[in-house]
Amino acid sequence: MAPLPRVLTIAGSDSGGGAGIQADLKTFTVLGTYGMSVITAVTAQNTLGVQGVHVLPVDMVVMQMESVLSDLGTDAAKTGMLATAEIVSAVAEVLARHHVERLVVDPVMRSKSGHALLDERAHRAVVEKLLPLATVVTPNAHEAAALSGIDLLAEAADPERRDEAVREVARRIHAMGPRYVVIKGGHLPGRADDVVYDGKRFWTLEAERIPTRHTHGTGCTFSAAVAAYLARGLDPEAALRAGKEFITRAIAAAFPLGRGIGPVHHLAGVSR
Repeated sequence: MAPLPRVLTIAGSDSGGGAGIQADLKTFTVLGTYGMSVITAVTAQNTLGVQGVHVLPVDMVVMQMESVLSDLGTDAAKTGMLATAEIVSAVAEVLARHHVERLVVDPVMRSKSGHALLDERAHRAVVEKLLPLATVVTPNAHEAAALSGIDLLAEAADPERRDEAVREVARRIHAMGPRYVVIKGGHLPGRADDVVYDGKRFWTLEAERIPTRHTHGTGCTFSAAVAAYLARGLDPEAALRAGKEFITRAIAAAFPLGRGIGPVHHLAGVSR
């Protein structure tokens, strides 16, 4: 038995340290778990945006996964930037073969600066290969719209249509296979509440909107926190609530760094 719960992140590297593999490993460590990583792509990235992306060969991604899972194993895993259909399919195959049961899928499609991080073929592979394996999927409004085919931002602009639009999007994504769908509210008007759907009921992860522009890494950090809590043995609902509390603290403590959108504070609550 490992002395710490084990969590694996399969994602891209953020050279600026605010998102991707770096954000995930910081989160895993702060939450008392042993973090492991499989890098799918290397980005040249800072607070101003993504300047370049180098996608790793699919056989190297698979080799990293096999190396970790055949020896260290894992209690939970999360996926972030997967870039190509070939990587998505290979990642799904290895996860299924190693019976990774607690999986959080963050369907990363674009960076905050608008840089595409997932191509169209990969989008289809996520729906067909990865979502059926997911315990939790955590799309933001843009990603939820792309997955569901409903323009959620346009629908949510009308307060009378917002709630039902969010629920219909969640229903459509849930039909793709994940056990829990979290439609994040960060890009929607009003409070920063997230809506969760488990196929039977809807419920809300509540949070006041924090007035800050420094939100780099929010999606990565939230999904990493949920994966860490799942690895620690929390059930999905408790893991989602704890993950929401963690990311809310991290956003509240976010700080300016560089000349653009600064990172959330992964060490909020444990450092001075």
